[in-house]
Amino acid sequence: ADIGTPDLAQMQIDHQHYSDVLRETGAKIIELPPLEAYPDSVFVEDTALCLPQGAILMRSDAPTRAGEVGQMAPVLRGLYDQVLEISGPGCIEGGDILTTGREILVGLSERTNRAGVSELAQLAERWGHPLRWIEIPQGVLHFKTDCSLLDDETILSTPRLAASGCFSDYRVIYTAEGEEAGANAIRFNNLVVMAAGFPKTAQRLRQAGYDVREINNSECAKLDGGMSCLSLRFSTGS
Repeated sequence: ADIGTPDLAQMQIDHQHYSDVLRETGAKIIELPPLEAYPDSVFVEDTALCLPQGAILMRSDAPTRAGEVGQMAPVLRGLYDQVLEISGPGCIEGGDILTTGREILVGLSERTNRAGVSELAQLAERWGHPLRWIEIPQGVLHFKTDCSLLDDETILSTPRLAASGCFSDYRVIYTAEGEEAGANAIRFNNLVVMAAGFPKTAQRLRQAGYDVREINNSECAKLDGGMSCLSLRFSTGS
């Protein structure tokens, strides 16, 4: 959505707050230097899928993002023994992938097509991960724009996405009316981290027993960015 031009200074403040909150959970934070040639590179989630067995590098067809995976690849190879990659011709971005306790869900979007999903399914199968693809509503940039994982069996979702029945086997907590933009959150260790400005949805999460931390995301939102976009969250088992 076109909701204005981001304020860089405020965005940097918010990003630092985001990093600080993740550190509070006990996470080890790896901060990468800015890539001036890739203005969307702050949204690192789109470059890879991190699983317990290894990482899978994605393949974006957005011309302005094509070089980001190449910058992320050596970082992940330094952390994982196994790093696979989507070689094409299909395309897929991490923002369309939700890994639950029993399967990998992938949304077909403007950034992820069937060929990309098919190749990911073959790679994930090597490590024992079943995959299911989902049609997402029109006008939604990424699958996780409208949903996020709260625990292995619980999903926060907008009503419009859940109406497709894609989460019928899961416990679903719905965003409040008018707060659909609050659907993209992250659960990391003991905290659910979500964008500020969605009080009814935050209250629903707290009533369900989650420890919620709200962070200003006004500037990233102007670039269609949410909480999950800003990090790759994983454990290498080491």
